[in-house]
Amino acid sequence: MARIVMKFGGTSVADVEKIKNVARRVKSEVDAGNQVAVVVSAMSGKTNELVGWAHEVSPMYDAREYDVIVSSGEQVTVGLLAMALQSMDVPARSWLGWQIPLKTDGAHAKARIKDIDTTELDKRMNGGEVVCVAGFQGIAPDNRITTLGRGGSDTSAVALAAALKADRCDIYTDVEGVYTTDPRIVPKARKIDKITYEEMLELASLGAKVLQTRSVEMAMNHRVRVQVRSTFSDAEGTLVVDEDEIVEQEVVSGIAYSRDEAKITLVKVADKPGIAASIFSPLADANINVDMIVQNVSEDGKSTDMTFTVPRGEFQRALQVIEKNKAQIAYQELLSTSDVTKVSIIGVGMRSHVGVARKMFETLAEKGINIQVISTSEIKVSVLIAEEYTELAVRALHTAYGLDDE
Repeated sequence: MARIVMKFGGTSVADVEKIKNVARRVKSEVDAGNQVAVVVSAMSGKTNELVGWAHEVSPMYDAREYDVIVSSGEQVTVGLLAMALQSMDVPARSWLGWQIPLKTDGAHAKARIKDIDTTELDKRMNGGEVVCVAGFQGIAPDNRITTLGRGGSDTSAVALAAALKADRCDIYTDVEGVYTTDPRIVPKARKIDKITYEEMLELASLGAKVLQTRSVEMAMNHRVRVQVRSTFSDAEGTLVVDEDEIVEQEVVSGIAYSRDEAKITLVKVADKPGIAASIFSPLADANINVDMIVQNVSEDGKSTDMTFTVPRGEFQRALQVIEKNKAQIAYQELLSTSDVTKVSIIGVGMRSHVGVARKMFETLAEKGINIQVISTSEIKVSVLIAEEYTELAVRALHTAYGLDDE
């Protein structure tokens, strides 16, 4: 007997018929003798609708009431799933975040999980009951409902799996696993059987949409075995595991891309200590995340150019912050564009192989693609290119690193 947490996303519970399909999948695990906890998202599109209503009523909304509104989608889904299971003679009960309780901090709309009391859930599961948990939601120290941010149901599921000491956390979605890149761009993309936590974290943070970044961080920290599977097929999924579980590691495991990028260049800022702080401190104070940063070599020892990227959704606000602090920064000219894409190669095999970055640069050069910014880590290389070359770059790199499914 195994203890399994099963998580189903919005497309998996998009309507009543699909919820019944989910219930059948859960029943098959119960029939196999396993203890099961299920975490569900809201029906596909429902959270967007709820967010729209909140903005329509009050553009400057109270975050506490916002969480009350947007968390309601999961409440509907979890109740329907429990009813569907009961109709199949499977003992089941629904649980909202505050009922468990799943305790978070007080950061509404982006709360972080502090503790999960599994006393009652353990008792129910040991008694043969399926516990159906509403994802995405928790309870703050002042007993107000909180939400974990978009994609937070993945985090709910992994956190619950860690707290319940589950053997595995299965994330069900509308794809059959994690692919070497986006199959919509590269039809020859391969499904990966096993991938390390580190590689999955890089893929998630660099644009892959299969798993939410925070959920991968939590899985890595608590060593929760995660399996990404399709709700709509019986195909084996992708296991996200420790590096030592993978016998033969690829040099490059996947290619990720993100169109959610904008580039800002400050021309001729003073080349002196403290200038970087004068640029990035106001952006940090405005909660604007800065990603890739490049400072050009100063030819005269007096001035230099500083280039960095921000999320496209924060582009205009970042420009306003920079312009507001122009006197303090003392730049000569501000250049900006949102017509860029970040393309990345990821693989733990990079640690022990040379020439990986060179192959990336040579491949892009052969296709006439100019690299605007470069950033690296131990297991990834990212470049910023013109958005119009996104598909060409991803396809070329996928082939260059031998990732095509023959």
